[in-house]
Amino acid sequence: MSTNTDKPYFAEFENLKTSTDTAPADRLLFLLSFEHLATAAEVLGDFLAASVALIGAYRLYHLFGLGRDVVYPRQTILEAVLVFALLFVILLDREGVYRKGSGMLRVSETERTLRVSVQAFLILLPVAIFSAHLISRWVLFLGVLLVPIAVVCEKQFLFSIVRRLHTRGRGVRKAIIYGAGFTGKRVLSALLRSRKLGINPKVFVDDDEKQVGKSIYALSYHREESAEVIHGPVTAELIKRCDADMIVVAIPSLGQDKLYAIAAEAKKVGVMLAFVPSQTIYEDAWVNYVDIDGIMLATVSPPETMHVYELAKRTLDLLVSVTALIFLSPLFALLALAVRIDSDGPIIFKQQRVGKNGRLFEIYKFRTMRIDAPTYQFSPTTVGDWRITRMGRILRKISLDELPQILNVIKGDMSLVGPRPEMPFIVKMYGPRERLRLSVLPGITGLWQLSADRAFLIHENPQYDLYYIRNRGFFMDLAILLHTLAFAIKGV
Repeated sequence: MSTNTDKPYFAEFENLKTSTDTAPADRLLFLLSFEHLATAAEVLGDFLAASVALIGAYRLYHLFGLGRDVVYPRQTILEAVLVFALLFVILLDREGVYRKGSGMLRVSETERTLRVSVQAFLILLPVAIFSAHLISRWVLFLGVLLVPIAVVCEKQFLFSIVRRLHTRGRGVRKAIIYGAGFTGKRVLSALLRSRKLGINPKVFVDDDEKQVGKSIYALSYHREESAEVIHGPVTAELIKRCDADMIVVAIPSLGQDKLYAIAAEAKKVGVMLAFVPSQTIYEDAWVNYVDIDGIMLATVSPPETMHVYELAKRTLDLLVSVTALIFLSPLFALLALAVRIDSDGPIIFKQQRVGKNGRLFEIYKFRTMRIDAPTYQFSPTTVGDWRITRMGRILRKISLDELPQILNVIKGDMSLVGPRPEMPFIVKMYGPRERLRLSVLPGITGLWQLSADRAFLIHENPQYDLYYIRNRGFFMDLAILLHTLAFAIKGV
């Protein structure tokens, strides 16, 4: 491969006019137009949702007779609503909401919405206080509560519409995944879960003849969606035959020459190319990737300590846990009685777990397994496991067996949100990558619990916890708690 141009080869993909086949390029332009329309609809939807929520806050202000119950001129209310909604959309765009996908399990999207809502009101608060028309702080407070709820619901509505259009073949990129190994399966699962991206994996391509003919299933409870493996290599003819719009290289260890060869074949027919970069995570360090004109650079740095966030997180933990303990005490009593009647044994199950920095602590749960089940063993992955009691199946399905861990949160052994604490014998098998989970307090809920990969063992899916640790923040925790609540209500 010649390098005398001093420009990364992949930069040439921006010029689709050089393609020898214009049909895929025309289709790509259509897909980009669909994406632009979807983004425009999302911007408009966010603007309208924020406006309606703020008007609703003003109506509630009068309905409940809060504050001084001041009546503002209609023009003043309209101006305030439009200014806030416009500021809200600008801040969302600044956060990259309209440039990024849905994020991991859509939690990051909710987190950004929560954060931007508070930012917008903090910006407008001094304006409202010192303006000619004094806006009630009650209206602002109700707005902080209603705007995120309205926008998240609106985004979910638009997401369902886009997903329905995708299922009908509108605005969908048909993708070939090169590499049918473990990373390829992860890519398949991620693309199928991120419906907003509109990427539909059609087929796997692999050079290993032993893989040819197999059906690779997405990682989930239900083995419903899959893609067949066909024999490689990736050529322009194969891309045309599969009617693909995109190639995803899912072999991090693939050599540069091989990657350039696939890029050349993709360029011939004007399709997009994406690849999973090779990475190494060292003990007590993070690898960050930066794309500079198509060149991937990796930097290694230790995880940051965020003292203000830790204080806010502990305050939230105590406030929510103590409140929940008071209001849920009747439910605690009812569940305790049900566990006692259902099977012999103690009501509360106690077990040693590994917490932050490897410190051992005793975790509390409502007992869901038989008294003769081994205390330290891999957790059940199926509801039909002989160890689980009848009541235990119900508690596990809606995660009510975890409620006693509120006491662990109050004691400071755990947090509401964080990586699930593992048993000591599992932690002994950790490598450097998995040990990074121990750098923060374990939690009752987290990203792993919201994923389809919860059908598998926790230590087999560290990517969720590592993502959380790298991106954790107060609003990320709130977003995960909201998604957990929705998850529990669905009974998933």
